Amino acid sequence: MSETPKMPEAAPAPDAASLNKVADAPKDNWVDLYAPEAAKPYLRLSRADRPIGTWLLFFPCLWGVALAALGSGYKSWDLWLAVSCLAGAFLMRGAGCTWNDIADRHIDAKVARTRSRPLPSGAVSVTKALLWMVGQALAAAAILFSYNGTAIGLGLASLILVAIYPFAKRFTWWPQVFLGLAFNWGALLAYAAHTATITPEVVALYAAGIAWTLYYDTIYAHQDREDDALIGVKSTARLFGDKTRAWLRLFIGLTLGLMGLSVILALRAQPDMLKMAIALAGVWAMGWHMAWQMQKLDLDDPASCLRAFRANRDAGLIPALFLAAAALL
Repeated sequence: MSETPKMPEAAPAPDAASLNKVADAPKDNWVDLYAPEAAKPYLRLSRADRPIGTWLLFFPCLWGVALAALGSGYKSWDLWLAVSCLAGAFLMRGAGCTWNDIADRHIDAKVARTRSRPLPSGAVSVTKALLWMVGQALAAAAILFSYNGTAIGLGLASLILVAIYPFAKRFTWWPQVFLGLAFNWGALLAYAAHTATITPEVVALYAAGIAWTLYYDTIYAHQDREDDALIGVKSTARLFGDKTRAWLRLFIGLTLGLMGLSVILALRAQPDMLKMAIALAGVWAMGWHMAWQMQKLDLDDPASCLRAFRANRDAGLIPALFLAAAALL
């Protein structure tokens, strides 16, 4: 596994029809159907045609807000946190995906699933993509600066992870760890925006989110494992190979165990058995959902991998709802 295979020739340039859609976007998505033609390439750079990433970035933020409220009580400020985190997730996911596509444009041109994206297809220039990325980041910064100093510091620190992630698959077999570090940072940020501090319970929650990301992004990476092997791109899907299902079960166990620990730690000062039961029921329900995904998953079928990956929108929503319900008691 240490040798890098010879790079294949670049894929043929996309034809005119391919410039009007992206191969791996959901059929009849709103960008393809309703967005102005001039805006479509930029919205595709931001993955606005594939909202699953925004949800996967947003739910750890909700977990953080709800966990903070569970331990210290609900505040009217939390409604703004939830709404602003959704807007921030959309904007920062867009900026991050744009940066990822800039860094990966030559690799994407060699992978069947990604060669129709705006940069490798020539629909957008690198300069315009950079300007689009900066615009989204500045809009997100306007939201961030409405928070307290601790949260602002955490938000600025997250840019380091965002910058590194696209290059992780070039130097480690574990790029999904870097994605997990970046995608779940919102749990720390949103918690700090409520409490102005970082505590052991939110660290446990953050670790749970990283394990969850390792689970769903390993599944996602199985779609490209053959192309990745040809061009020398590393991933946990390639690293685990035939042992992937065992690793996925481990990640499920870590996700649930760490999330359960975060609930217990949040309520340790003022134990409330009803709140704890409701919050832990959400962890249990998330586990059942992930187990159901595993039953349906065929790692050799890219369509099955994509369905399982997208199903994690519901998996992430479940504990958010239960944590919020427990906090409101």
